[in-house]
Amino acid sequence: MSTPTIDRERSGERIRRDVQTLAGPEYTLSSEAIRRYAYTDVYRATLDYFTRAWQELGFTVTEDPIGNLVARNRPPGEPVFGVGSHCDSNRNGGKWDGTLGVVSALEVCRCNAELGLDLPLQAISFLEEEGSGFGQMVLGSRIVAGRVSEQELRERIRAIDDGRPFWEHAEEAGYNPERWQQCAHILDDLTGWIELHIEQARVLQDTGRRLGVVNAIAGYVHGDITITGRADHAGATPMDMRRDSAVVAGEAIIELERLARAARSGTVGTVGEIEVSPGLINAIPGRTRISLDVRGPDDDAVHQVVRDVDQFAQRAAAERQMTATYGQRQTVPATPLDDRLVAALEAAAAETGEQFTTMISGAAHDTMCVAERVPSAMLFVPCRDGLSHTPEEDADPADAALGVQVMLGAIHSMARRSAKS
Repeated sequence: MSTPTIDRERSGERIRRDVQTLAGPEYTLSSEAIRRYAYTDVYRATLDYFTRAWQELGFTVTEDPIGNLVARNRPPGEPVFGVGSHCDSNRNGGKWDGTLGVVSALEVCRCNAELGLDLPLQAISFLEEEGSGFGQMVLGSRIVAGRVSEQELRERIRAIDDGRPFWEHAEEAGYNPERWQQCAHILDDLTGWIELHIEQARVLQDTGRRLGVVNAIAGYVHGDITITGRADHAGATPMDMRRDSAVVAGEAIIELERLARAARSGTVGTVGEIEVSPGLINAIPGRTRISLDVRGPDDDAVHQVVRDVDQFAQRAAAERQMTATYGQRQTVPATPLDDRLVAALEAAAAETGEQFTTMISGAAHDTMCVAERVPSAMLFVPCRDGLSHTPEEDADPADAALGVQVMLGAIHSMARRSAKS
C-alpha cells in the first residue's frame, strides 16, 4: 500500500481554524465553556457551519428525521466510506471533544478532493452524543441503531432544562420524529466507518505516541443507588439512634472502588453524582442518591460489579434499618472493532513513520452503535494531560492532521482491496 501524502501543515492550519471558529460566541451558550446540545440555536449554527463547508466541496448535505447531519459525494444507493463524530458538547465542555472528529472528517473530504483521490465518502455528525440536552449518551447514534423505543422518545427521554419529551423538542425544531425508524438508513451504503477523537486520557501523551488505533470500546452501565433513611435533627438525635442515608452511600462508594479494582480486565467504576435530601447542614440526610458509572471491555465483569455494589448497599442499609434500591438508566455493551479496518489503520500509521499504539477506548463513542452494522474503527490523538469535558481541554491540530493522513491511507487501502475482490 502507498499511503496518500497530504500537506499536513496546511491541513493542521485548517483544522485549527475550524475548531477555533466553532469555539466562538455564535456556537456556544456559555462564555466560560463550550456548551451546545441538541435543538439549541448554537447547535443549529454549528450544523450550518459544517453544511456550508461540505457544500463548498460539492457534497450533498441532508439531515435525517431527528437531526443527524449527513454529507456525501455520491448519490444515494452507491457505496461510500463513512467518517465523522459529533459536534455537541458536555455542559462544561472544551472545544476539541467530538468537534475535532467532525472537523477531521471535513478535512478528509478536503484532502480527498485536493489529491484527486475521488474516494466515495459520507460524513456524519451524530446528534446528542454527550447527553447534555436529554441526559442520554450517544442518543443520535442509538436511534440510528434502533436501540431506543418510540415510547422512550415520546415519554421517557426528556430535556434536562424544561422536562419536556425529546419528541416534542424534535418537532419544535422542525424534524419528523414519527419517522425515527428511518434514521437507520443513513448507514445503508457504508462500507466502513472511522471516527477520530481526542483520547480523553493520558496514555498517548505519557508514552510519547501521536496516534492511538482503537480496536475495542468499553461497554458501560449507568444507574443510581438510592438509600432511604430518616431525616432527623442533626443536634438532637444521638448517634446510636440515627438512620443516616449518607453513611451507607459513603460505604457504597468505597465498595465500588474495591469491586472495580478486584474485577481487573480494565473495569472502572465512578460515582459522579451525589444528591442528599433534605440537604441542610443541621439535618441528617433522610435520602441519598448516588450515580453509578461502571465501564470496561468485559461486559460480564461490568455487570457483576453493578450487581455486587447493589447487593452491598442493600445489606449495609438493612444493617442500619434503612433501605437501598437500584435503578438502571442505560446499558451499552462493549464493542470489538473490525480487525481488517484496524489493521489498515495500523499499516497507514506505520507508513508515516510516527509513533502509534493500539489500544482500547474506555469512553463511549457513536462508533459503538455504527459498529453493529458497519465495519468500524477509531483513531485517537493526544489531549493535553488527558483533560476532557472541561474548558481546559487542549489538543494539537498537527496531530489531527497526521490522523487525517492515516484515515485517508486506510480508506484508500480498503477501497483498492474492494476493487480487486
